[in-house]
Amino acid sequence: MRLDLKALPFDRGGALLVKRALRNDGRIFVSATGPDTFIHLRAWCRAEGHAFHLDEENHSAVITRGDAETQRWSNSECAGAADPLAPGAVADVPPQRWGLAARGALVEAGSPQFHFALSQKLDVWSDDASRIYAQAAASQWDPATAIPWDAPFELPADVEDAVVQIMTYLVENETAALIVPSRFVAQLHPHFREVMQVLAIQAADEARHVEVFTRRALLKGRPLGLSTAGGQASLQTLVEEPDFGTASFLLSVLGEGTFLSLLWFIERFAPDPVTAAVCRLAAQDEARHVAFGMSHLRRHIRAEPAFRDTLASAVRRRHDALRHTAGLNAEVFEALVLLAAGSWDPADLIRGSDAVHALVQEMDRDRVKRLEWIGFPGAEAAELSSLHTRNFM
Repeated sequence: MRLDLKALPFDRGGALLVKRALRNDGRIFVSATGPDTFIHLRAWCRAEGHAFHLDEENHSAVITRGDAETQRWSNSECAGAADPLAPGAVADVPPQRWGLAARGALVEAGSPQFHFALSQKLDVWSDDASRIYAQAAASQWDPATAIPWDAPFELPADVEDAVVQIMTYLVENETAALIVPSRFVAQLHPHFREVMQVLAIQAADEARHVEVFTRRALLKGRPLGLSTAGGQASLQTLVEEPDFGTASFLLSVLGEGTFLSLLWFIERFAPDPVTAAVCRLAAQDEARHVAFGMSHLRRHIRAEPAFRDTLASAVRRRHDALRHTAGLNAEVFEALVLLAAGSWDPADLIRGSDAVHALVQEMDRDRVKRLEWIGFPGAEAAELSSLHTRNFM
């Protein structure tokens, strides 16, 4: 192959043309009129391991591609395929030497070893991850414009205090839901990029929820409500769970699944448009979080049925650890009753109390359905649902 660089300087594009020619042909003839071209070309060939022969009379050189360059490409390893639906695209156990390489890229031999603790497909993968991430990316909302912060309303002081207490409770629970995926995303092998993206956008969702719940709580200038020791203890067991699959189960299938019912309940009985909007938008996000958790856990249980025992043990262990705590913040429970009642009238309070008890029963029924869907038998699903923390999350 012949390549005429003419007056093109070697360090301003000439090297690119030489590299390109060598990729296509192992031996090339290079001519040039630039005064320093062959000086640069000789030094470059020496550094890259290519053979260089200068023909001064004809102002040309012959370059023969070195074995090192050939071996560099031939010894590289393909890290799966970018398209997760392609056959064999996602490895069951991607090597740590693939490191940060994009899935589908060629990984050069001798690349450094990383240590990503979550490196088994069985533990983290969901076939729905791409779809869930695409939906999440398309559904992001801006707190500044999606919520009618300037809508005029004034609530009785007791009702406003009830809303503030509920928002205070939601903030600390959503903070826990932010910490869990954030902790695991850094442990995940980048080969599972769709899962990494889902966890990252889930953390972003939770950060937004913390923002809007805090902003609603402070909207009318009232002080924040009470955070109880029992509620903190419940969330501590969730935040400190070291296993990804178990933490995902406790958070998404049980905790956030239960919170979905709570958010829709608050939206239904919200006394003002801002409270209704923040709960409605947060619930839409939480539904995706639950969908991902259920998808990858169902896949895991189908491939490894014994994993059910691990998850069941985690529920029982958490229940035992929290059995001496007070459970749901009494102030939150009373605030929910007042929200559903709408007033202090005894008949309204009875109706509000009945609505909250119906909510608790609905939470239990939905937990059982989710547990059955991911692979638990009906009786065990009912038992595990009954043991879920009284703090809801």
